[in-house]
Amino acid sequence: MTKCDVKNYLEKIYNVPVGAVRTRIQYGTNKKRNHLNQRVKTPDYKVAYVQLSQQQTFEFPNIFPDKDEKPAEGSMEELQDKFMEDEKQRQKPDPRRGGVTDWFGL
Repeated sequence: MTKCDVKNYLEKIYNVPVGAVRTRIQYGTNKKRNHLNQRVKTPDYKVAYVQLSQQQTFEFPNIFPDKDEKPAEGSMEELQDKFMEDEKQRQKPDPRRGGVTDWFGL
């Protein structure tokens, strides 16, 4: 992405007023060698430094909001929840063992 692409992306998607954008290329190292004694180079990547306008702050959006509603009957989420509950119930320690761990057979 170019400087203009980064600026437009942040302004359109996140509604953040961007003051300045600086970019640089971080070159990968090529000091390592593989089992055939050939040089192995890590890939290059671009780094962008974004400066916001005055008096502006940025807060990352919550990508995974908490689910408050119950899943629909027969949906995949409901099946996963039921499976997880069964697994938790199955993995509870046996009260008849008197505190002895499961790996210690009696």
